[in-house]
Amino acid sequence: MDPDHSSLIPTAAVPPALAIRSLQVVYGGAIEAVRDVSLEVRAGQIVALLGSNGAGKSTVLKAVSGVLDAEDGEIDKGTIELFGRPIKQAGAPDIVRQGMVQVPEGRRLFATLTVEENLMAGAHTRSTAELAEARERVFRLFPRLVDKRSTVAGYLSGGEQQMVAIGRALMSRPRVLALDEPSLGLAPLVVAEIFDSVQKLRADEGVTILLVEQNASRALAICDYAYIMENGRVVLDGTGEQLRRNADVREFYLGLSSGSGRTHMKDVKHYKRRKRWLS
Repeated sequence: MDPDHSSLIPTAAVPPALAIRSLQVVYGGAIEAVRDVSLEVRAGQIVALLGSNGAGKSTVLKAVSGVLDAEDGEIDKGTIELFGRPIKQAGAPDIVRQGMVQVPEGRRLFATLTVEENLMAGAHTRSTAELAEARERVFRLFPRLVDKRSTVAGYLSGGEQQMVAIGRALMSRPRVLALDEPSLGLAPLVVAEIFDSVQKLRADEGVTILLVEQNASRALAICDYAYIMENGRVVLDGTGEQLRRNADVREFYLGLSSGSGRTHMKDVKHYKRRKRWLS
């Protein structure tokens, strides 16, 4: 793998859907959460951003979505471009208008509103005809929501709430969908359903996906390319298949040893010394 990320240099005249260069994010003017992160997402790709809790993944997502200021965070250095246009200084509403929508960690639905009302909140500026079309599109993607359309969101299961959260984001017809930990707290069968839906969005509608995940196995199985973050920086990148075959990734992120057994983090001695990218 190219350690200096020279593979990030565009090889085509068409700019990537999303390009981040040398991003540095600080909180409270002093705490560095992200340092020198560069990545790109080509149109029509699923790109995963992986890493353990606290690695800086969600901070990157908040930076590209224009919502850092809500947590006293700011971009100190670097650039962010959406379809070739700089958005580092843009606010969240403007970024949505330019075609990128984030589904935040924890769903954050309007708990007292119905499923249908939550969906409508995602596209309140659209015409009645556009709203109806977008809503039916969501119901085709998540058929189980059809019978739940009048149910108050607070009474839904975690998986159903995640479907509504993704559906609400889709109501604005985004070109880029940023998903923050969509599998968090969900049962394996529901996670499989959510990830199948993500693949359908890309395959059937050409939606570009930036997927922030701790579930490396699931993410690497569906992504075109992936970046692994630790301590606020990108430490490894490659195609999903390349990273699935990487010995370090298999041991430290997929829980697979070089033999036939499984490796648990608590059983690994000299953890950092054995991680070659930290040397």
